[in-house]
Amino acid sequence: MLKNLVLAAATSLAMSTAAFAGWAPPGPVNLQIGFGAGGETDTLGRVIASVMEEQTGWQVIAENKPGGGGIAMFTGIAVGPNDGSVIGLGVNMPVMINLVLRGDKLPFNLDSFDYLGTVARAQLAIIAKGDAPFNDIKGLVEYSKANGGVAVAFDAKPQELLLQRINAETGANLKPLSTKSSAEELQLLLGGQVVAAFNAGKHIPFIEKGEMKMIASANKDRHNYAPDTPTLIEQGIDAYVDPFFYFAAPVGLSAEAKEGLSTALANAIASDKVKKIVADALANEVNNLGPDGTKQMLVDGMVVVKVLFGK
Repeated sequence: MLKNLVLAAATSLAMSTAAFAGWAPPGPVNLQIGFGAGGETDTLGRVIASVMEEQTGWQVIAENKPGGGGIAMFTGIAVGPNDGSVIGLGVNMPVMINLVLRGDKLPFNLDSFDYLGTVARAQLAIIAKGDAPFNDIKGLVEYSKANGGVAVAFDAKPQELLLQRINAETGANLKPLSTKSSAEELQLLLGGQVVAAFNAGKHIPFIEKGEMKMIASANKDRHNYAPDTPTLIEQGIDAYVDPFFYFAAPVGLSAEAKEGLSTALANAIASDKVKKIVADALANEVNNLGPDGTKQMLVDGMVVVKVLFGK
């Protein structure tokens, strides 16, 4: 038994050494997370950082850098060292929408980064308390109109823009309330400070207990855990978002550094620990598009966003 364990450990070490031969970070890897503590992005980032440490032997430090749906973090990373010591985990939709709406005011663009991979696509829901007097977007709109406007919590710019689209198309007078994380959105909803909120997975246990209900999918498609809940599009609102969690580093990584980081991330994302977190937090499967696929996802997404907002 001991012999087998030693052999397994030696094999694992040999595989790890082979995977990262030729490159190692110059020191600790600072994995910045573009959202506050407690949300899905924070959970994913911290677990991936931990698994990377286990698999590579590197020191990987997870750090929250909330603000603007990841814009604050990427602003800092764009001018950070390109030696592999700094990488960021963000969500595509806030970045793409900000680039479309005010790209001339941002200190970065898509070419400011080297892309390393994706973790998964978030299934973004619009939710309400289980005892809310409405069950769909039409009901939320009518309830808001009858009460002179009601607050809806969001934690990223795309969600605010979706609320603005609902208001524009229905006159609902929904009042967007900005939060730092999806965890804060849930607290506000449970506390009655808002009547609805966006969420990308942490709401599911509350739905299972009947404390919350889902009134719409904000994605292009219905969610696999809620196949009976229609999308915004199906409910008459011509808008959607498809958020991907993705990793990027300052542009100019050496080929060795880019390969080393993307390989380390790919191995971590493929681990059972990360698969479980994605299943638990997002009710979805991991989906790593790789460096080239991640860049193409953002390029193609910019076209979709421009069409969506008439640019």
